[in-house]
Amino acid sequence: MILPEPLEVLIEELNKLPSIGKKTAQRLALFLLRSDDEYIAKFITAIGNIKKNIKICTDCYNISTSEVCEICSSNKRDKSIICVVEDISDIIAVEKTNEYNGLYHVLGGVLSPLSGKDVESIRLKELIDRIRNSEVKEILLALNPDTEGETTSLYIAKLLKEFNVKVTRIARGLPVGGNLEFADEATVGRAVLNRITLQ
Repeated sequence: MILPEPLEVLIEELNKLPSIGKKTAQRLALFLLRSDDEYIAKFITAIGNIKKNIKICTDCYNISTSEVCEICSSNKRDKSIICVVEDISDIIAVEKTNEYNGLYHVLGGVLSPLSGKDVESIRLKELIDRIRNSEVKEILLALNPDTEGETTSLYIAKLLKEFNVKVTRIARGLPVGGNLEFADEATVGRAVLNRITLQ
């Protein structure tokens, strides 16, 4: 069956979303086609608002509606510890555990020469600047326990030897090759509580 071009275009765009296959994209497109105008207007506004109103925190690179995110600006957070994560979705995973009360630093990737990610491609310089300009006592490395995450953790630990900071890593509560974003809250919580010292 040949679908009308506007529907085909919508299916193609939905198919570009992570974890959305062609059949799911088609079901979503048909759902949107059958939805009333009010829902479609709200949907379009919501998509427009995330691009217009969400900023990147100037301190930790988390998402926020202001220049500095709620975590960095909170007086209730422990400012002596920074949890280093690969991506914003990892902050969400750690926060859901309610076991961590410090600050974060989003690297924006991990060292991966095959993917073109080197030292200059991730926010290591910014992390060093934060450590130099604050009273941070501990850096908690919460990177995925895969080859790239391990390589990045070891590189950061080596880089921080010149500073008077304790470097820890989340415990092996997460399976090797696993992903923080998809781990259950209890597993991530145990990993944060049972972190180990690297130096």
